[in-house]
Amino acid sequence: MSADSDDAVEIGTEARQAYTQLVGTLRSTRAARVPQPGEMPEEVRRWLAERRLLDPEGQGVSSPERALRELFGEQRAWLRSAAETLDRNLRAVDDILDLLPEFRGPGHESVEVEFIEDRDRLRKRLDEFEPVGRREVLCMRTAFPGPEVLEASLVHDRRILARGTEIRMLATVGATRGPGAAAYLDALREAGARVRVAAALPLYLHVVDRTVTLMPAGDDPLGGDGDVLLRSSRVALCFAQVFEHEWDVARPYPDGAGRVRRADGSHPADEYTEQEREILALLATGTKDESIARRLGCSERTLRRMMTRITEKLGVGSRFAAGVRAARLGLID
Repeated sequence: MSADSDDAVEIGTEARQAYTQLVGTLRSTRAARVPQPGEMPEEVRRWLAERRLLDPEGQGVSSPERALRELFGEQRAWLRSAAETLDRNLRAVDDILDLLPEFRGPGHESVEVEFIEDRDRLRKRLDEFEPVGRREVLCMRTAFPGPEVLEASLVHDRRILARGTEIRMLATVGATRGPGAAAYLDALREAGARVRVAAALPLYLHVVDRTVTLMPAGDDPLGGDGDVLLRSSRVALCFAQVFEHEWDVARPYPDGAGRVRRADGSHPADEYTEQEREILALLATGTKDESIARRLGCSERTLRRMMTRITEKLGVGSRFAAGVRAARLGLID
């Protein structure tokens, strides 16, 4: 068992003991003194709040029965939303297929549809499609995953580029500002890929050899709800035409964008994490430290350490200056 697992078990044990003491005090008339929610360690309060045994403010105590009802209610709502999203996307696929007149005539082509939730399995599945004869990969990105995923993707992309496959990557300007995205695009282009950027794109898309199309199944462009893989040359050609239109009006990706160092001493935009961007966005709206810490699930002391690190990366000495510099870098809207 890892150290993190040991810590989680220890926190869970401590949280259960604290909850049992709290419930016992509420049900007893004895004046036994036990730690109140505000006096508990932050990790213990968070553990209980995640299980709905404490309210979000960490004060009110709920019974296990009530906590279970709340969790069931949330899961029921999530499942209903997921089912509605999947149904909406399937209807969208049907509507697109209806726009292809060839499908209505004789000799129509069937569409193989596959729903894949595991990202590793998805990459292996794509590699199964004509691994030797692959000629072209078209990618349209409205977002990029984290740096770790991008590093693994770069290894895969370099391998197929070395085989002689053409890769064209089309990304939104906002997507290129994500952590590690600019460095990934620089390395991808150095390996032989062609990269362009656009202010906006209609969807997140992956087309292989104009025969296989991959897109998210839900609202998450990174496939958090799973991905739909469509094997049909006619469907792929339809989406390839969308890609070609967007490609023609896009502009070339600036050379060396991922290696630029600013004269003002700040780090480039792609070196800021999503959490750091969220903190900057909340500060820009005037949110107080207490509320930011509660939203992030950390203490105000931890938040202050994060703020110190952010101001150092931005090369400024105050929160106001941090907001100005962050806006100039495009870290906040």
